[in-house]
Amino acid sequence: MERWVEETLHRGFRARLRADRVLFDSQTELQHLIIFETPDFGRVMMLDGVVQLSTKDEFVYHEMMAHVPLFAHGKAKKVLVVGGGDGGVLREVLRHPQVKSATLCEIDRSVIDLCRAHFPEISQGAYDDKRTRVVIADGTKFVAETKDRFDAILVDSTDPIGPGAVLFTKEFYTTCRRALKPGGVLVTQNGLPFLQGPELKESVGYFHALFKDAYAYMATTPSYFGDAMAYGWASDDKKLRRHSCKKLAKRHEKAGAFPTRYWNPEVQVAAFALPNYVRNLVEA
Repeated sequence: MERWVEETLHRGFRARLRADRVLFDSQTELQHLIIFETPDFGRVMMLDGVVQLSTKDEFVYHEMMAHVPLFAHGKAKKVLVVGGGDGGVLREVLRHPQVKSATLCEIDRSVIDLCRAHFPEISQGAYDDKRTRVVIADGTKFVAETKDRFDAILVDSTDPIGPGAVLFTKEFYTTCRRALKPGGVLVTQNGLPFLQGPELKESVGYFHALFKDAYAYMATTPSYFGDAMAYGWASDDKKLRRHSCKKLAKRHEKAGAFPTRYWNPEVQVAAFALPNYVRNLVEA
């Protein structure tokens, strides 16, 4: 008998994936986690009924979460990833040779352990890199209490439900600003504007109150059903999101011109060219 797993994120819209084989299906201390194999998206992980990653398209989200801010900054040495227990963003961060330390703060140890067991191709050894530091803690508490200062903070969170809800508050963004070095950049996972527009508008509204430059960029990840994914952007350096393709290409070359499957300089520049329905959500 066929088993279909339903995504339940949106009140008026549901998507189903056929589960050919279920590898894990249980409650962790904090959330429900299921890992299963599908015919179209490869191996998939869902948390509390929401798709977090698939092996077929994870490269889109992870590359755009990491490379857009790091190539924009150009000199980021200390990076903080909040969430991201699958290790994909961490993997991409560590491809930048100028990064000297990458701290990953994940609230649920089970996510890391299960992803290392069932998705080794996602982290690709990133957890064993000598530059990596793993902290198992509530991201809001860690950022509020840390004395470290970071060049980039990448919030690879779930949606604003369950344990991830606190990562969408003004209080959290305020502590992120304090934890950034001058000229640093904050990037956040901000959902699908077509279906989650108010959430994006609220987050970027907080950014406008806290930073000199606040905006968003977008990329399409097929397994995030309903729209292109929006990434919130905040920095006090207004030049960071306005680099030319030529300048970004030079930075990529300096970093070793490592291969990517989605990101390139032209995609980075174009990602900030938002359709009007999204611009209306994020412009002050």
